[in-house]
Amino acid sequence: PWHAALYSGFLATAVFLWASFVWGVRRGYPWRAALPDGYGLSLLGVALWLVGGPFDAGWHAVFGFEANVEALMSPAHLVLALGFALMVSGPLRAILRNPSRGWSRELPLVLSLTFSVSLLTFFTQIAHPLSNLWANGIRPGSATATELGLVSFCLTSAIVLGPVLLLLRHGRLPAGAMTILIGVNSIAMGFLYDHGLYPLAAVVALIVAGAATDLLRLALRPGPGRVAAFRVYATAVPVILTGFYFACLGLTHGIGWSPHLWLGVVAFCGVVGWLLSYLMLPPRLEAAA
Repeated sequence: PWHAALYSGFLATAVFLWASFVWGVRRGYPWRAALPDGYGLSLLGVALWLVGGPFDAGWHAVFGFEANVEALMSPAHLVLALGFALMVSGPLRAILRNPSRGWSRELPLVLSLTFSVSLLTFFTQIAHPLSNLWANGIRPGSATATELGLVSFCLTSAIVLGPVLLLLRHGRLPAGAMTILIGVNSIAMGFLYDHGLYPLAAVVALIVAGAATDLLRLALRPGPGRVAAFRVYATAVPVILTGFYFACLGLTHGIGWSPHLWLGVVAFCGVVGWLLSYLMLPPRLEAAA
């Protein structure tokens, strides 16, 4: 049934993009300008799916069907993932190239950003804190579980925060964007595996955390012209999200890590955000701003 949902969604998107392309050509536009600016790569994403589908079937015929982590790493599935990424990021590219503002434009931007980030977190689900509750002590005494948990928080913080800071740098992160991004992504990732009541509690907690980061952004107004606020916001967002995660885990499953460890992880995720702020807004851009 999951394949039926996946491929029917692809078919609907592909038909819409190709119909828009044909309509543009029939109206007299050159084929390069038949789609709105930014959607050309989305059409390329459709082509990758048309190639990736038979490639995936051939891969199965030669090597058999993937199981567990193999399904995430399969070259055929990575081709499909790239195609999907190009398709769903079309609105993001189009709106960033258009100077006009307004919620009718900003909502597609936020949803496109959310789908793009969720694709990345899906393919890194083996190290996602909501999918793998390493910190609840399910493997007490396992150094490997602890190490995977540490990596998962840092990696997920970077995946979520990087695109957010990029939009902030361009001044295109609308109000409520973090609540939508964190909320939708948490719903998608939290219910991949059966963790009892925790997914529902975590989704609620992280939606509140997303709303808190939206309020913080309104207060700080971070951007290229407010560099100190930009760095503070980049540091605070992963601290807030990770802090709410541990608070929810403590109220449901219980935290299996020592305070030294989980508080250190919260702080280190803040360091990841702070370092990302220098990648998105280097000192040379500070001077230019």
